[in-house]
Amino acid sequence: MNFRELWEGVRMAIGSLWMHKVRALLTILGVIIGVMTVITIISLIQGLNRAVSQQVAGLGANVFYLQKYPWFAGRDWFEYRNRKNLTLEDAQAIAQLCPSVKNIAPVLYSGKVIKYKDRSTERVGIWATTPSYQEVRNTTVERGRFFTQTELNHRRQVCIIGRTIVQGLFKDEEPLGSYIRIGGRKFRVVGVQEKKGSMFGNDMDAAVIIPITTFRKLFGTHRSVTILVEAKSGLFEQAKDEVTSLMRRRRQVPPKKPNDFAINTQDTIMNVYKNLTRILFLVMVGISSISLLVGGIGIMNIMLVSVTERTREIGIRKAIGAERKDILLQFLIEALILSGIGGIIGLGLGGGVGKLISAVTPLKATTPLWSIILALGFSSAVGLCFGIWPAAKAARLNPITALRYE
Repeated sequence: MNFRELWEGVRMAIGSLWMHKVRALLTILGVIIGVMTVITIISLIQGLNRAVSQQVAGLGANVFYLQKYPWFAGRDWFEYRNRKNLTLEDAQAIAQLCPSVKNIAPVLYSGKVIKYKDRSTERVGIWATTPSYQEVRNTTVERGRFFTQTELNHRRQVCIIGRTIVQGLFKDEEPLGSYIRIGGRKFRVVGVQEKKGSMFGNDMDAAVIIPITTFRKLFGTHRSVTILVEAKSGLFEQAKDEVTSLMRRRRQVPPKKPNDFAINTQDTIMNVYKNLTRILFLVMVGISSISLLVGGIGIMNIMLVSVTERTREIGIRKAIGAERKDILLQFLIEALILSGIGGIIGLGLGGGVGKLISAVTPLKATTPLWSIILALGFSSAVGLCFGIWPAAKAARLNPITALRYE
C-alpha cells in the first residue's frame, strides 16, 4: 500500500461521511461523551494534584508531626483517645537526645473567640508554640515581629495575628501595639503573620499565635502537645527512627506492642489522597468505557448500514479491479475518521469544561499532553475495533451478487 492509495481511501471516506453529516454526528455521540469524561476527570485530578501538593508542601519539606492521634483516625478515634498525652518534656527530650533532629516546635491548639473593642470574631485557631515554630514551619512575620524567647520564658501575653483577623477586627486601624482579648484574656499584638491562604478548606490566616507557656498558664495543661520535628538534611528516616525509639522508651511501650503515639508525615496525607483519586479514576474509567462502548456499537451499526447502502458501489469497484484489501482499507479508514472526529470534539469539550472549572473555582484544572494522546488513542482504537467487522463484510462481498443488489 502506497501513500497515494491511502490518501484515496481517506478522501473517499471523508466524502462518504460528509454526505451524511447529521447521521455521523449522532453516531459518534457516545465517543464524544466518553472522551469528554476522560479529559474532564483527568483535568480535575491534575488540578487537585497541584493544589494538594502545594498545601502538603506547606507542612514542611523535612518535617514530621509527633502526635497522640494519627491523621485520619476514623472509627479508631475512641481507642486512641485513651493514650497518654504528649508533653513539653517529650519535646525537650527529643531536642536533646536525637542527633538527627535539627529543630523541634511543640504546639498546642484551641479555638477561642477574639475581641477588639466592640468587634469580635467566631472561634478562631489559637496556636501556642515557641519561637522555633518560624523555622520549622518556614513562616515569617509580615509586619512587626515574632515573640522572643524571653517572652516565652516569662509567659508574656503577646500574640501574632493572621490577615483574616486584621481585616475582621481592625479594618483601617493599626493592629501593632493594640490589645485584643483571647478567651477573655488581654493580649498585645506584636506581629502580623504573612498571608498563608487556605489548607484543606481551613483558613490559615484566621489564626493567632501565642507563647505556649502563656497558653498553659491561662488555659490549662491538660491538652496533648503536638511536636513538629524537623530532621537534618538527608536524615529524615533516621530522625523518625530515633524519635520512635526514644518515645517508646519514655512511654514504656513493651517490645511487641504497637506504638501508643503517631508519627504523621506528608506521605500520610498523600496516601489517603491517592486512594481517593484512585476511586475517582476507576469511576472515570467505568463511565467512559460505557460511553465508548455505546459509541463503538453506534459506529459498527452505522458502518453496517453504510455497507448495505453501498453494496452496488462495492460491486462496481471490485468489477473494475479493486481488491479486498482496498475495500477493507476504505471502510476501516472511514470508521477511524468517524471515531477520530468524535475524539477531537470530546477533547475540545473536555478541555472547555476544565477551563470553565478553573474560571469559576480556585481549582486550576490542567490537561496534560499524555491525556490528550490517551483520549485520541482510545477513540481511534474504538473505531478500529468496531469497524473491522463491517469492513471485513464489505471486503468479502461477491462482486456479481453486489452488482445485482437493488
